[in-house]
Amino acid sequence: MRGGCAAILCVSVFLRSAISQPLTESDTYTECTDGYQWDPQTQHCKDINECETIPEACKGEMKCFNHYGGYLCLPRSASVIPAPDPPSQPGTNLESTAREPFNPCPLGYEPQGGDSCVDVNECERDEHDCQPSQQCINTPGAFTCQCPEGYRKVGVECIDIDECRYRYCQHRCVNVPGSFSCQCEPGFQLAGNNRSCIDVNECDMGAPCQQRCYNTYGTFLCRCDQGYELGPDGFACNDIDECSYSSYLCQYQCVNEPGKFSCQCPEGYQLLGTRLCQDINECETGVHQCTEGQTCVNIHGASQCVDTNRCQDPYVQVSDNRCVCPVTKPACRDLPFSIVQRYMSITSERSVPSDIFQIQATSVYPGAYNTFRIRSGDDDGDFYIRQINNISAMLVLARAVTGPQEYTLDLEMVSVNPLLSYQTSSALRLSIYVGPYAF
Repeated sequence: MRGGCAAILCVSVFLRSAISQPLTESDTYTECTDGYQWDPQTQHCKDINECETIPEACKGEMKCFNHYGGYLCLPRSASVIPAPDPPSQPGTNLESTAREPFNPCPLGYEPQGGDSCVDVNECERDEHDCQPSQQCINTPGAFTCQCPEGYRKVGVECIDIDECRYRYCQHRCVNVPGSFSCQCEPGFQLAGNNRSCIDVNECDMGAPCQQRCYNTYGTFLCRCDQGYELGPDGFACNDIDECSYSSYLCQYQCVNEPGKFSCQCPEGYQLLGTRLCQDINECETGVHQCTEGQTCVNIHGASQCVDTNRCQDPYVQVSDNRCVCPVTKPACRDLPFSIVQRYMSITSERSVPSDIFQIQATSVYPGAYNTFRIRSGDDDGDFYIRQINNISAMLVLARAVTGPQEYTLDLEMVSVNPLLSYQTSSALRLSIYVGPYAF
């Protein structure tokens, strides 16, 4: 822009121009004013560019501006408007006035085609004073020196910015020259923004849990299946020996297995549910060795094969399990008239006293009095009879017994009729099998 100011500071400078007069044949020397020097080729006085010839002509932030016959140190934002040529000075023997081309544009611009001014790119022309670590950025009429990312400018120097002071990171911040990095606590990982921390699902990343893994915020927990307990290391699962905790888990025998336990029963028994043992009735299942002339009797844990005819002389068999001693035989005089065979089985260690078998009269005669007793087989006094009424009585276990063992008791009912002076008796031969277990 001609004749005006386009920058912050405008300075009008009127400098003395060198005047040169045409030389005559009698002239023997050439003289230039201060700030100029003689150019033999052009035969003119040429302006000296002090900004180039004087080292560090301007100090600090001042910039050197060359003008005709001198120079100026002005702020970088200043513009210099050249003054019109001064009048010729008489008394000189210079041929003509010498000066640099006139720049009608503001500082940082140069003329282009007529009256237009274009910006001078000081960065491309290397006409800047940016530090090697700084980046020169051209601006309209000037330039700026920009620090790398992560640095800030202090004076003309670039100083590292400690980003960690601004709490950019959620967990931990590590400052490095020109930058920073975020780190997460164990159990977390950096999110996509490289600043936030998100929980890590260790269970999906191969956590060392032996059985079950549960992810929690920032960590994980190991748990074990039923029947196992977590080891001291917090990862391994050790089998629990349930059988060692209680002797009542199983009725017979507890067998520990990995993660569980099972109950077993002795031979002749089967598992009822998960822990109880139930006798197997071999007579019903057909698992016995009885012959055609024998009868299978089921007992606790086994079976017995007894002869179908167990009548001994002088008794004769009249029906299944019933023997009669005929009155015609002299040997029958002091013996019960009839004997009925019965079989039963009881468990070992049964609580006592315990009612185990009831005796019932099958025939009742008017005016007869009935009494009950153990005729034979109870040598150790393990049983006794408790009479209930005139026609029935109860066999009672008096002492706890253990098996396997067998008792054969003859339980006798004596009938007396005082009106007819009549007395008779009958017996029930009871075979009692005591099982080997308390179940």
